[in-house]
Amino acid sequence: MSNNRKAIWALRVGVAGEFLGHGVLALQGKADWIGWFAKFGVSDAGTATTLLMLVGIFDIIVATFILLKPVKPVLLWAIFWGFWTALLRPIVGQPIWDFVERFANWGAPLALYFLLKRKE
Repeated sequence: MSNNRKAIWALRVGVAGEFLGHGVLALQGKADWIGWFAKFGVSDAGTATTLLMLVGIFDIIVATFILLKPVKPVLLWAIFWGFWTALLRPIVGQPIWDFVERFANWGAPLALYFLLKRKE
């Protein structure tokens, strides 16, 4: 297996693990995340919990696609969503370093996108 192929697989596993982990945390109803919905106008806890559950399901679907068959639209979504959820930290009042710490959340899918695009 070439080094390029190994890098692609390492990124696929890493990105899938990130989205699977976040998806499971969302399905478990992580309290901090439910509270963040209120900062965007969703004050009803039941609605926030339902939205978070949908996000969790979607994250698990993204993880599955990335691991089994990474397609460009899903990768582009992963880049956007990874960036947005990292940026969300300082928006909801956490330190900017919580955003910086999560650069890999969007950087890994971006690297995977470029490696797969290069193969075309």
